[in-house]
Amino acid sequence: MSETAQTIAGDYNPRNYKSDLKPVWCPGCGDFGVLNSVTKALAGLKLAPEQVAMVSGIGCSSRIPPYTRVYGFHGAHGRALPVATGLALARPDLVVLAAGGDGDILSIGGNHFIHTCRRNVNMTCLLMDNAVYGMTKGQPSPTTECGWEGSKLAPRGHEAAAFRPLEMALAAGATFIARSFSGEPNALAELIATGIRHPGFAFIQILSPCPTYRPEQMQYKKIVHPGFELTSDRRQAYLQLMEDDGFATGLLFRGSMPTCVAPSVGEAADIDTIQQQFVVR
Repeated sequence: MSETAQTIAGDYNPRNYKSDLKPVWCPGCGDFGVLNSVTKALAGLKLAPEQVAMVSGIGCSSRIPPYTRVYGFHGAHGRALPVATGLALARPDLVVLAAGGDGDILSIGGNHFIHTCRRNVNMTCLLMDNAVYGMTKGQPSPTTECGWEGSKLAPRGHEAAAFRPLEMALAAGATFIARSFSGEPNALAELIATGIRHPGFAFIQILSPCPTYRPEQMQYKKIVHPGFELTSDRRQAYLQLMEDDGFATGLLFRGSMPTCVAPSVGEAADIDTIQQQFVVR
């Protein structure tokens, strides 16, 4: 048993899932709340650190793996979901979490997001959404609302429509779709734990304010509200999203479909046998 496992054994306290590294997020960043919620969820599920792996891409939110004691992989920009998919297929014994921001997952990683939803691999995606590129000085992101004028990098105001991640996840075939708020860590922890227990791909959009480039988001505490009624009917879920103001929280949709698993490859072949399969005759 590892030293970490010995520390955790019999004492499933959230603090035991945090590493000794101090987060470098800005004071007030919503990502602190996400980190607290993740550790609460793992403690509540009584998972040893070596039973969990967290994969991320690039960005402020993607710094989260080294702040925990679980296995971590800090990957390339936009590639958290395909890396997490491969890991979940190769190691079905692990609980796999993929974490990233709205830019990382929905922009450069947008194509991966769509196909991860439809494949339904057993893993959980935490989209830490602050509707801005925080690490690269405040450009509008895929989820930034049209008309936002808070960035000098968009001097005429943001002119594109905002990406609606829950609608895209629903259309792409995700079987678990939810939204939460980093300022409500207990509710978020419960939702993460529910997503981990879900057999298939669980997608959670987390409203995670950026006090540096979106200071108006610090009012989220007064704006977010419970609003989703859980359904297994995609049509009913979509009708709810048509009325959504973007701040409703809760588990929206939970469906079922076959979970994607890796095919059995049988016994390992030697290199000469593998090479013969590629000989052109």
